[in-house]
Amino acid sequence: MSAFDTGDRLLRRTALAGGGWTATLAAVALLGATAELLLPAALGHAVDTALTGGSGWWTACALVLVLICVDTLSDLATGLGAARATAGLRRHLLRHLFALDVRATRRHPVGDLVGRLVSQAADAGQAGNALVLATVAVLPPLGSVAALTIIHPALGITLLAGLGLLTVLMRAFVTDASTASANYQRVLGGIAGRLLESLHGARTIAAAATTHHEQQRILADLPTLNRYGHRAWTLLATASARTAAVAPLLHLSVIAVGGYALTANWLTPGQLVAAIRYAALGAGLGGVLATLNHLVRSRAGAHRIADVLAQPAAPTGTRPLPPGGGALQLRAVSVHNDGRRILDRIDLDIPAGATVAVVGTSGAGKSTLAAVAGRLHDPDTGDVRLDGVPLRHLDPTALRRAVGYAFDRPVLIGATIHDAIGLALPTETATPPPEPTPATPAVLTATRAAAVADVVEQLPNGYRTPLTHTPLSGGETQRLGLARAFTADRLLILDDATSNLDTATEHRITQATTARTDHRTRLLITHRAATAAAADLVAWLHTGRLRGLAPHHHLWADPEYRAVFTPTSRTP
Repeated sequence: MSAFDTGDRLLRRTALAGGGWTATLAAVALLGATAELLLPAALGHAVDTALTGGSGWWTACALVLVLICVDTLSDLATGLGAARATAGLRRHLLRHLFALDVRATRRHPVGDLVGRLVSQAADAGQAGNALVLATVAVLPPLGSVAALTIIHPALGITLLAGLGLLTVLMRAFVTDASTASANYQRVLGGIAGRLLESLHGARTIAAAATTHHEQQRILADLPTLNRYGHRAWTLLATASARTAAVAPLLHLSVIAVGGYALTANWLTPGQLVAAIRYAALGAGLGGVLATLNHLVRSRAGAHRIADVLAQPAAPTGTRPLPPGGGALQLRAVSVHNDGRRILDRIDLDIPAGATVAVVGTSGAGKSTLAAVAGRLHDPDTGDVRLDGVPLRHLDPTALRRAVGYAFDRPVLIGATIHDAIGLALPTETATPPPEPTPATPAVLTATRAAAVADVVEQLPNGYRTPLTHTPLSGGETQRLGLARAFTADRLLILDDATSNLDTATEHRITQATTARTDHRTRLLITHRAATAAAADLVAWLHTGRLRGLAPHHHLWADPEYRAVFTPTSRTP
């Protein structure tokens, strides 16, 4: 199935997501279109009745009242229906983003994904309104043709000929504007991605005095964005100008034919009044053009979101973890990236409760091994098992409860410090207990193991301090990331997670991570000889292959192994 078919299918599903509000809009808009078509006939009848001494204005007044109510209800249904559809689409996209392989999300700049989630989702969420209003908008012109034909066939033929010309003009607008709008959103996403990247590195840019260069880099595609934006507005303005030029001529043509018919006694005065109103109703296609423009934007937004949704999510399992201590096995694990082999047929057995340090030069595949060991993403070939169960078969909640990750640059997530540490814990454990107890036992134990309890306790509200109000150094943030990992049950994977710590704190945490005080298995990605020496085994990676698996002091005899570490590393 092509990307365009996928985008159009998403557009249709989003249009239905408005539920009852979209149905209400359809009903109300149809009622309004019906009232619009009846109003000219009612006015004409009132004129003919007045000429004969009667009174028939009450019908016209009732139809005007209906139109007033229709406008009010349409605004309400439009807003609520779009809000419901947009919210559903954003939830769907967000769930899919988190279900994707982390390698897939990295292909898109964060700013671009935020743009799709916020701006393009809002455009696509208008799909139901746009489809309903675009469909209903053609009813007054078509109804006017039918009504004029009933009044006199010559009037209907005149209006129909002009509408055919306007239809051809608007069809060209829809085709060209769709391409321009899609390209505009694509380029805008790229600019947003570079902007977010630069804001994240604002200190580096300021220190290097490259602000001007960075501005040029971010806005490099601005001329292209301007070209696509100018193209979209030019198409809309051209279509509007053509409509504005043809519509009055069409209106005048119907009036001229109607005037002649009146002089020939083919029409009554009331019928001429009705014909003039129908001509104005049929020629007034500005509303149709506006709804088509909304539909074009909705379609472009849906295609941008469908592009992400089309990427397959990582399959999830349902199996629970059997009893065990965190034994980890990798069998013929290989990972590729852009044609380059990052890991090459890795076989590795880590006994339950063991501490294994993974070392190697830059680019050896250490972080990739850490990623597949806890299923941040699946290997391209091979299998990873935890206590005998393939990771891809495990229930995601059970897996995340069993495996804890800590990184060199952790990101803290949650409303408070307690939330950030207890992120993967069950709800009853992650929620702070009532005062005066500062935190749940699991969170307290984790912060003490990460040597960060004293920092948290000095904050104004302790563990309940909002993250947004918490000034943290790089080392303190890293220790909180370690505490979050320490809440895991079976396997700790620490990917260079002590790089920002001072020597004394690092020593304390190294002791905590290599101590035999509990049953958990530990996989330590490190470039420090001291950490490797404290581990039970060292997995030595070289260009994606497992070159050695032995205690540190056994491998130290190899000069190439010693070269992995910095010259200041201590000889064991």
